[in-house]
Amino acid sequence: MKKVYPLEDKCLGCGLCEVYCRTAHSKSKDIVKAHKRETTFSAITIEEVLTPKTIKYFALSCRHCTDPKCIMACISGAMFKDKDGIVKNDKNRCIGCLSCLLVCPFGAIKKGADGKAVSKCDLCIELEEPACVANCPNEALKLENVK
Repeated sequence: MKKVYPLEDKCLGCGLCEVYCRTAHSKSKDIVKAHKRETTFSAITIEEVLTPKTIKYFALSCRHCTDPKCIMACISGAMFKDKDGIVKNDKNRCIGCLSCLLVCPFGAIKKGADGKAVSKCDLCIELEEPACVANCPNEALKLENVK
């Protein structure tokens, strides 16, 4: 199974991973239209970590856990793991109870743009590599195969 890992020592906090994630999940796939005219979401968020001498950044997204608490908490069965081990959300089954959001130990699940269904990383399965990884200028996101 593939997973995206943040490398906080390389992250500049520029937010381009968020920009390209939103673009990849837009209808137009156009960077300007996606941000100006469409309701899109980013399944990745830049977090700040304050240390005594510096500020560090890292990208936070779904970890596609081996034993996902979000699936166990989902009362409608909308959260599931596919045959490749990717944790997904069926937006048609989601009732918007946000139980999955509450139990995610990483805080990687967000309320959807429609206010009901949840949004989370889907690893951009339609692309060769996730948009966040492909467009990080400092290579602070790494896609790895995990057994």
